[in-house]
Amino acid sequence: MAKKNDLDPEAETLIAWCIEVEGFLVAGGATVAQAQDHIEEQIEWFTDLFFDGLTPEEAAKEALA
Repeated sequence: MAKKNDLDPEAETLIAWCIEVEGFLVAGGATVAQAQDHIEEQIEWFTDLFFDGLTPEEAAKEALA
């Protein structure tokens, strides 16, 4: 298991972004477990949204649509 210090800055930024997305998914009605599962199952899609420049709120809205 990689330690947090072993991650490159871009990976750390992506993880922080996903944590923010999780918060918006929960605010939109998902449980924490549902939000985490969805992000894990769709990580490539969320990564694309991250690199496309969407905010965590915009990504959550896309996921909830």
